[in-house]
Amino acid sequence: MLPVKQAESIILNLVQPFDGKSDTETVELSAANGRILAKQVTSQLDFPQWDNSAMDGYAVRYADIQAGSLQQPAVLEIVEEIPAGYQPQVSIQQGQAARIFTGACMPIGADTVVMQEQTRRENDRVLILEAPEPQAFVRRRASFYQAGMPLLEPGVPLRAPEMAVLAAAQCTQLSVYRRPRVAIFSTGNELITPEQPLELGKIVDSNQYALRAFVAQAGGIPLPLPIVRDQPEKLEEAITKAISSADMVLSTGGVSVGDYDYVEQILAKLGAEIHIHKVAIKPGKPLTVATFALTAQENGGKGKRSILYFGLPGNPVSALVSCWRFVQPAILKLSGLPQEAWGPCFVRAHTLTQLHSGGNRETYIWGQLHLKDGAYEFSAAGGSHASSNLINLAQTNGLAVLPIGQTSVPAGGIVQVLQVVSPV
Repeated sequence: MLPVKQAESIILNLVQPFDGKSDTETVELSAANGRILAKQVTSQLDFPQWDNSAMDGYAVRYADIQAGSLQQPAVLEIVEEIPAGYQPQVSIQQGQAARIFTGACMPIGADTVVMQEQTRRENDRVLILEAPEPQAFVRRRASFYQAGMPLLEPGVPLRAPEMAVLAAAQCTQLSVYRRPRVAIFSTGNELITPEQPLELGKIVDSNQYALRAFVAQAGGIPLPLPIVRDQPEKLEEAITKAISSADMVLSTGGVSVGDYDYVEQILAKLGAEIHIHKVAIKPGKPLTVATFALTAQENGGKGKRSILYFGLPGNPVSALVSCWRFVQPAILKLSGLPQEAWGPCFVRAHTLTQLHSGGNRETYIWGQLHLKDGAYEFSAAGGSHASSNLINLAQTNGLAVLPIGQTSVPAGGIVQVLQVVSPV
């Protein structure tokens, strides 16, 4: 069995990230949320685009008000009112001021804004009761960003802040990486769909739905395939179809040592190179990782392509733990994200419950991770932690990790916790 870190390293080394030219598409800004930039973005606009006021108050010449005080206010004539969105019509001359509002354009001649709380208005005059610093409350053109400079770099996920920046910069067409296509299928004679009647000995295929959600949350496009029965010819047909349409394949079941576990046999028959058979992890020991090297002809004339295949355990918890620990970093690397975003992300937490492990494999205990008073706390899910019990997996957002050789962590002790939320 491979150690967990070695298995992670092998998997990430197998991933060939999307190419910044051939694996991209152009999308409208309105469709860019959640996508990953493939090309650097610049804008032809300065930020701010013009000098503007950061306060409600009066635009003035500093030379006119620098000696103003409560005892001897500077008195200025108000020659214009400038709300936001209005283009000033008057240049400010000596002894003049303009009433101005936050975000409004600074008029020519003015170089400072006096906030209204430091003034008193008398008809068409304003008394400056306290002089601010020179150029106070003026946001200068290009002080935030200069036109033509890099605005956002390739590999940046587009979320709410980035969407706001792009909209303000009037960047309406964006080059983004295409989403990874991930084929998903479950194997087993015992499996039925949720719509079918449950008969004695049958099991509902929950893995299909869990992995669809997992792939979508990691930024991929799930390509669900029908349940595959434990027949070599059916499995060969399913794998052939999956690798012809996807960048990555996730299958569950058929990777252990039972009489009906055919996955590795069929992978070898189809020419895959198998890199991992088992990992010293609990849950999730049986894990098959293989690659298919497609020729340009096999890839429809689009150049050579490598397909990464994960044969996951059939038990629902084992399948998801394997996904969180190994598959998610692979999808994130493939997607075009920079290395620091691939994960996995571990945090130190105080465990509120005592944790146990057999000690012979790196053990992952599912539960809830919370931030309280600036420190993380972990609470293991109640009930059985058998890999076939998915009921208490609900609301899991962290996996406490007990390394090989460590059999317990007392309540109140420190433990490493894998966060299972995707950064995309």
